[in-house]
Amino acid sequence: MRIKVNGEYFDFEKPINILELIETFGVKLRPVGLAVAVNEDIIPKSKYQEVFIKDGDCIEIIELVGGG
Repeated sequence: MRIKVNGEYFDFEKPINILELIETFGVKLRPVGLAVAVNEDIIPKSKYQEVFIKDGDCIEIIELVGGG
C-alpha cells in the first residue's frame, strides 16, 4: 500500500490505522496540539483506532508547537 504523508510517499505492507501510523512516525499522541487529516478530512482523536488508511490516501500530520 502506498500513501502520502506530509508530502512524502511511503509504502506499507499491511493496512494500518491512524494511531499505528502516528506511532510509526514517532509522533506523541497528546490531548491538544495534534491534528490528522486523511484526504483533507480532519479525523477526531476518538476515531484514530477505527479509521484505517487505504492505498493512495493523502495524510497530513500537524503538530502545534508553542514558542515565543
